[in-house]
Amino acid sequence: MNADFTSEELAFQQEVREFLATEFPADLKDKVDNNIRLTKDDMVRWQKILFAKGWAAPSWPEEYGGTGWTHTQRHIFATEMGLYGAPEPIPFGMKMVAPVIMAYGSEEQKQRFLPDILASNVWWCQGYSEPNAGSDLASLKTSAVRDGDHYVVNGSKTWNTLGQYADWIFCLVRTDNTAKKQEGISFLLIDMKTPGITVKPIVLLDGFPEVNEVFFDDVRVPAENLIGEENKGWTYAKVLLTHERTNIAGVPRSKRRLDALKRLAEETEDGFGKTMADNPSIQQRIAEMEIELQALEYSELRSLAALSVGKAPGPESSILKIVGTELAQAMDEMFLELSGYSSLPFVPEQFEAEFEGERLGPGSTNAAALTYFNNRKLSIFGGSNEIQRNIICKAVLGL
Repeated sequence: MNADFTSEELAFQQEVREFLATEFPADLKDKVDNNIRLTKDDMVRWQKILFAKGWAAPSWPEEYGGTGWTHTQRHIFATEMGLYGAPEPIPFGMKMVAPVIMAYGSEEQKQRFLPDILASNVWWCQGYSEPNAGSDLASLKTSAVRDGDHYVVNGSKTWNTLGQYADWIFCLVRTDNTAKKQEGISFLLIDMKTPGITVKPIVLLDGFPEVNEVFFDDVRVPAENLIGEENKGWTYAKVLLTHERTNIAGVPRSKRRLDALKRLAEETEDGFGKTMADNPSIQQRIAEMEIELQALEYSELRSLAALSVGKAPGPESSILKIVGTELAQAMDEMFLELSGYSSLPFVPEQFEAEFEGERLGPGSTNAAALTYFNNRKLSIFGGSNEIQRNIICKAVLGL
């Protein structure tokens, strides 16, 4: 694989940079740079700007509204977005359920759902994990019983990210209790406005309900919302999870954070007239992170190259997920160490746009602590890293 950009790719890189500089709203840039939480309207507004440009779904086939970019162009775009701080589109619709609909949905379902996902007219959320079915997802209990032209759904889902904003949820449901647990699961699309659905927030340490519990009480779902065949949902779910794990690697985001980490080391005094950036131990750890990040980037490029010729993400997505999440957590730990006592204050209001006090700068104060705690989930969601190592052992090493 040639890692050098061609003149055309360099021109594309410059085009992306100019687009971000002129089209990413200044108020959103200020929020990102100051660690202020983006609202739903903020995120949708930016996604619609990308849609208007034709850049909302780089990974989609052109026939459904994708860009037709090469894997290198997609890598350049994601990298520039990450370095600039522009958030990627919310993945649940664009990168998770859409590929499943494209691969296994009917033509009617594609026409019904994909245009609104592309235009960010509809917000999707995920209904996979349950209180007693997380890492062992195949043990899920939420049931869907066929009743004429509908399924009647009962049960609950948990760790539902940003479900309080969602218009639709894609769910794994059990449609056969007699088969092996992986073979009795179906993939169902459910309108969140349907009677019988209750969303209960789970408030995290930063005071924000990022995740939720979702309860289904005799929820009637049209049978036409079943994706593919009944009891084949586990097959579809595995395809979705490989896309999710590839996205979790977060190379562009880690590049931006590594730059911030270097700046913090240069600004933090060591108490002996030097900065922490002069400390050999700190230098070594940052160098190791940079090397690991570059290796992760090349691995991600190989995965993108495979996707560009029509292959689905394979077990390499598990490698990306493990390395990407553990690298992000290693950065979190160093942010805390360099911040020292400054990471102790807890002022959750500073992450809201209405806050009028003195903001504690990103990275050097309580933003480091909150990010550290929030990012402990990275090695769990999308399939725990222990499970990913099992997948690698079976699919790659043949053990």
